[in-house]
Amino acid sequence: MRNVLEINGLTKTYDRFTLDNISFALPEGSIMGFIGENGAGKTTTIKLILNIINRDKGKIKIFGRDNKVDDAELKQDIGVVLDEINFPDSLTPRNINQFMRHIYSNWDQQVFYNHLDQFALPQCKELKSFSRGMKMKLSIAVALSHNAKLLILDEPTSGLDPVVRDEILDIFLEFIQDEQHSIFLSTHITSDIEKVADYITFIHQGKLVFVEETDQLLIRYGILKCGLQEFAKLEPGSVLRYRKNRFGVDALVEREKFEGFTVDNATIEEIMLFIIRGEKQ
Repeated sequence: MRNVLEINGLTKTYDRFTLDNISFALPEGSIMGFIGENGAGKTTTIKLILNIINRDKGKIKIFGRDNKVDDAELKQDIGVVLDEINFPDSLTPRNINQFMRHIYSNWDQQVFYNHLDQFALPQCKELKSFSRGMKMKLSIAVALSHNAKLLILDEPTSGLDPVVRDEILDIFLEFIQDEQHSIFLSTHITSDIEKVADYITFIHQGKLVFVEETDQLLIRYGILKCGLQEFAKLEPGSVLRYRKNRFGVDALVEREKFEGFTVDNATIEEIMLFIIRGEKQ
């Protein structure tokens, strides 16, 4: 299985923030969830992948090719949805169709209009009359309409109601069914990640925390609940992070180290919150 996206030693420094030596790879035919708190470096990473900003160090390869050297050609095969839509408010979806036909050599007008119908988006209304959710659905329709092999998505389900979000996630799962399409998905909605992602990449304060297969991540980690006295008897260093509450302690642990204990399942959101806000043992 080849990697469609490879990042090695990626570094970008600003006055008060550094994306610090990030490395990971996205296998072809899979979905990678990209998570982290606000300001962790997710959007910076996406901008570097898309060659919108210059990296200080490191390498980025898309389909095995350098993203700076082959920028224009690579972008023909990448569908992008950013947190904010970048089309002028005076345009209509029909205008956008005409515009995109001259940008993407593989633009498919019929596919675009099919997605507009699917998302109940009007063809001839100006974008200034669209809600945030409608604009996001329009961005997704554009990303899916030029035969892209890789989708890079920054908060694509933000602002959408649960029914539409579920519909969008089904479209993403359908997109990767032929095993030649891949998705890099950055989102704060970790429940969406759990539904669709094959891999999770987690960054915190500009540093890589882990890259794990989603299934293995949920199997590996769990939450141990115990009293303060029980917690004090645990072997030092055996707990990854813990949080005190009025009943005792909740602790993020690796299940294999706590056989014989009652360890509850942990969601991706809980794992993320323990690592960001929990205390070290």
